[in-house]
Amino acid sequence: MRAYFDSSALAKRYIVEPGTAEVLKHCSKASEILLSILCIPELISAFNRLAREKKLTRLQYKQLKTSMLMDVEQASLFDIGYPILQRSILYLESLSLRTLDAIHLATAIEAGCDLFITSDFKQAIAAKKLGLQVSEIK
Repeated sequence: MRAYFDSSALAKRYIVEPGTAEVLKHCSKASEILLSILCIPELISAFNRLAREKKLTRLQYKQLKTSMLMDVEQASLFDIGYPILQRSILYLESLSLRTLDAIHLATAIEAGCDLFITSDFKQAIAAKKLGLQVSEIK
């Protein structure tokens, strides 16, 4: 199964919170993990926010960052090319989405994922409207 993780779901792989076990289960079942290149700065931003809020020590931050970067090397990363930009514009015009959510959905469809995994309720609804098989992590 080719599983696409948006950033909201992928973050649960590194930050233990509700939904982490389900994300880890999807990761272990996936034959291929598909990601947008945007996941990297989005997760780094989330990790930094947690460090600023004193929910992570600097050492924990560095460990999470290292772990995430090592995992990303094993994933199939998709850059934001013209086809993804075209699709994301279409989704922004036709669905009630934020910019990055539209880009994640466009990337998932361009990548040909079998399962779209998200923790974002609105994004999950849009993904279903687009015909994607969705796992909504709560």
